[in-house]
Amino acid sequence: MGAGLFAFCAYASEGQEPSAKVVAYYFHGAARCPTCYKLEQYSKEAIESGFKDELASGRLEFKAVNVEDRGNEHFVNDYQLYTKSLVISLVENGKEAKSKNLAKIWEYVGNRQKFLEYVTGEINAFLKGS
Repeated sequence: MGAGLFAFCAYASEGQEPSAKVVAYYFHGAARCPTCYKLEQYSKEAIESGFKDELASGRLEFKAVNVEDRGNEHFVNDYQLYTKSLVISLVENGKEAKSKNLAKIWEYVGNRQKFLEYVTGEINAFLKGS
């Protein structure tokens, strides 16, 4: 399903979009159970609490995407999605350079702390490794 990701960004000048950014997508369908909502909640919490500066600067974005909405169907093929997923994508100069599906969110959804540590760790590792 995906590769690795994340990078520090360079700004052309103040107030412009970063030349590189990371987008964290939580993909879901129209039918959602309590576990699906918890996956989204924990993903958003990990990102918003652990990466305030990156979110504020535009180097990191979080987007919840319903793959059943018109125009979003391509994500299923793009990322080989078969269930609700958290995918992080490195975008450089407007094009995706690499991505990673954080598949272990399903393994950790029953343990909030482990979930948050997993998502935060994956993002940190990617930021440091690029």
